[in-house]
Amino acid sequence: MPNALEKAFTRTISKTNIKVYRATKGRVWNKMLGMPVLLMTVKGRRTGQPRTKPLVYFTHNGAYVVTGSLGGAPQEPLWFRNLREAKTVIVEVGNELYEADVEIATDEEHPELWAKATSLASFFSDYQARTERKFPMAKLTPRKS
Repeated sequence: MPNALEKAFTRTISKTNIKVYRATKGRVWNKMLGMPVLLMTVKGRRTGQPRTKPLVYFTHNGAYVVTGSLGGAPQEPLWFRNLREAKTVIVEVGNELYEADVEIATDEEHPELWAKATSLASFFSDYQARTERKFPMAKLTPRKS
């Protein structure tokens, strides 16, 4: 479990990432560990307040797929808990902004999505080795305008 200093550091980096990403329309801090980054805004499940998180993603059948790995921590990330309660989110990819439908990957879909995630980013396998928890995955499908 991260200590208070680690949490504060992570929160500061995340906030800075969001500011820089938006200021540069996604041209800076648009990759993390070799993977593309998007900004996802979801309402807090308790507060209803919008929460924005920079997340690595890959695309699959027209959806942006995000993984709740939390670096291999034993608990699910708070942002994913919020995502479980949401029907839609706002996704920023570069200078594009989308409303997207949320669909949590089913047990049947998970193996295919997980295989793609680990083939694109080996760090997911490293994270998985740190915990018994199966990382949840979600598909964020942009709505047609």
